[in-house]
Parts: sequence; C-alpha cells; structure tokens
Amino acid sequence: MAELITVVDSDDPRLADFTDLTDVELRRRREPAEGLFIAEGEKVIRRALQAGYPMRSMLLSAKWSDVMRDVIDEVDAPVHIVSPELAEKVTGYHVHRGALASMGRKPLPAPERLLEKCRRVVIMEAVNDHTNIGAIFRSAAALGMDGVLLSPSCADPLYRRSVKVSMGAVFSVPYARLGSWPGDLEPVREAGFELLALTPDADAVPLDDVAPHRLRRAALLLGAEGDGLSARAMRAADERVRIPMAHGVDSLNVGAAAAVAFYAVTRK
Repeated sequence: MAELITVVDSDDPRLADFTDLTDVELRRRREPAEGLFIAEGEKVIRRALQAGYPMRSMLLSAKWSDVMRDVIDEVDAPVHIVSPELAEKVTGYHVHRGALASMGRKPLPAPERLLEKCRRVVIMEAVNDHTNIGAIFRSAAALGMDGVLLSPSCADPLYRRSVKVSMGAVFSVPYARLGSWPGDLEPVREAGFELLALTPDADAVPLDDVAPHRLRRAALLLGAEGDGLSARAMRAADERVRIPMAHGVDSLNVGAAAAVAFYAVTRK
C-alpha cells in the first residue's frame, strides 16, 4: 500500500517529478533523460499501470484520494496529497483531472524485434506535434495497426500531451525509434514490408488502387503537418499513395489522414 503524504510547500523536493510541466522544452529533455513520464487523469494512470509501467509517485488533490483508493492500495510509490492551489503552483497549470502520476519508462524494443511480430506498421517522419502524435497512436490502436516506428526527429509519444490525447493508447501499440533516417527504412523493406508514402500529391496513386489490405506486409509512411514527407523519404518508398479528396479540399490533418489510411490498410 502506498504512503499518503500531505505536502504544503511547493518547493518540497518530493514533488520534483511534477515541476514545470508546462515548460515543453525542459520536459522534452528532462523526462527521457531521467527515465520518467507523466500520466494525467484517472483513466490514463490506470492504463499505464495495466501496461506494466512502474509508478514513481503520485500527486493528488484530496478529493481524488477516494477515487484512486484501489490504485493507492496496490502500489508502493508515495502519494502526495496537495491542495489544488499548490498543484497549480508546482505544475504551472490548473490540474483539471486532479490526479497526476510520475511513471518509470520501459526500454524500447529494437526496430527489428518489433517488426518480427507485425504485419501492418506506421512509420512517422519528423512528426513533432504532441497532439498529432497522440491522435495517430489512438487511431493506430483503435484500427488494429501492429506497431509504430519513429524517425529520430519525431516527438516523444510519452510526453504528457501525447499520452493525454491518445487516452493511453500509446501504451497499447508497441513502438520503436529508428537510429538513422531514411537509411533505416531499408531493413524494413528487407523484412518484407511494402513502403507506402502518404501524400496529397495529385500524381500519387489512390490508396484503394494499391489495395493495401491485401499486401502481405505494409508500412505506411506519414510526414509532419504542413511539410509532409521529405523528398528523401518519398524516394525511399515503394509507392506514393493518396486519399482522394472532394469539394475542393486539398488534404486532411495528418491525424485524420492517418485514421483513414489505417482503415484502408487493416480492413479485412
């Protein structure tokens, strides 16, 4: 059972994991280096624990201690009880859901190990908007993608905003980070995957014409919002594919496009 500790000082070192959560650049550097991430809200905390991530500590407002009582009873990590005002002072924002947990990270699998068990994967290049990362992981989980590969410049899927937007789906889909780009796409092809680069270019092949659901193994390449995939990634792909548009719309947000493409790739 966890120890409940009432904290009244925002400078208490026991709250160090939760400080300055709104400082994106600081947290981007600090969290991977220290092997932690922040889970926000009751459902996300529970899903992180169910996925096997160890809890380092929890920060709760008093009224949430009853809601999280079963979790408190199961974990050994310290639980810090604070006022809403103190929580805001420590984190830098009003914690609407009243519950935060600092979780320990797990080692990422090597890309080749991840691919061994996959038939349908998504590969992201330089997607560094945390909202888009979370949305793509949520769609990947919901629509049955088997895994995710990230280019070296992609944002951290375990950043608080990504975890929150995905509603914990980042814990459900295995992912790995590639070491070089786009050079590490070649081992993906050698593993039997056909590389499909998603683009709004009118010269690309309509996604349905490729019939990606019939491919033995398929890897869908997605680029960042606005810029899309780089020329190097396009050249490394086996096929350039597009989602046909109507009513003069030229493209979809990358999160929406991903969901449509995932359905096309995974449908029976």
